Amino acid sequence: MKNKLDLYALTWRMPVIVWQLLFFVGPLLFMIAMSFFLVKNYRMEEAFEMKNWIKMTSRGYFWDAYLYTVFLASLSTVVTSLLAFPAAYGLAFKVSESTRRWAIFLLIIPFFTSYLVRTFSWYVILAESGVANAMLAYIGLGPFKMLNTIFGSIVGYLTLTFPLVIILQTLSLSNIDRSLIEAAQNLGAGRLKTLWSVTIPSAKVGLIIGAVFCFILSFGDFVAPYYLGGSKPPTLPILIIDTTKAGQQWPRAAVVAVVMMLTLMTVAYTAISLAYRKRR
Repeated sequence: MKNKLDLYALTWRMPVIVWQLLFFVGPLLFMIAMSFFLVKNYRMEEAFEMKNWIKMTSRGYFWDAYLYTVFLASLSTVVTSLLAFPAAYGLAFKVSESTRRWAIFLLIIPFFTSYLVRTFSWYVILAESGVANAMLAYIGLGPFKMLNTIFGSIVGYLTLTFPLVIILQTLSLSNIDRSLIEAAQNLGAGRLKTLWSVTIPSAKVGLIIGAVFCFILSFGDFVAPYYLGGSKPPTLPILIIDTTKAGQQWPRAAVVAVVMMLTLMTVAYTAISLAYRKRR
């Protein structure tokens, strides 16, 4: 009987397993293999040499791009999570269930349009002669340089991740057992104490998963740092594009991509472990 149940469960898992093998594991293994290829006369040749890894990891510009990408993604994660939490808290505890459903629907709508189009709209708004500086000029401020800066990159990252993080935080907060909050308040805990000791720990999994999604999307994004951040210094996705243009060096670009994947896997595993770790 147990063997039949295991076979039945495996049957339903097979589509997911096959999907992961075809569209994740397979391309990942090929990318790892390609990082050992060599380019001769603008053509890739199969080989198993460490020249590409040595070439890329021994260059200062690679590690500068790596650290800058980690910094931008981390900053984006912190800013997005902090800005999203008040909105998610209000949707979870301060409005009706009907209003919450409509709000989540409206948060999904931005994903109906191209992220590139939304980014270019910010290009117009943040320009030195754009809408933002024109509004600041009315109160005697500016003009400020917003494009080709870290601020511009973060605005682009927010455009990509902000609605998603609000949705994930809202779903997590709305599923908290309200009796726990009432019990804390009955025992004399104030709003901030209840928030810090009960609400946030109870929604920890959703909050961390939202932050992980934000980091992953920001870490691998090419559009925001290129069009709004000025691409100087370059991030790792920009470095991949530049590397492929330099003599068709796809193997060296594969090295950068593998390093990115290893970083994201490490961050995701660490975050998920932290999310599901039991409190003492």
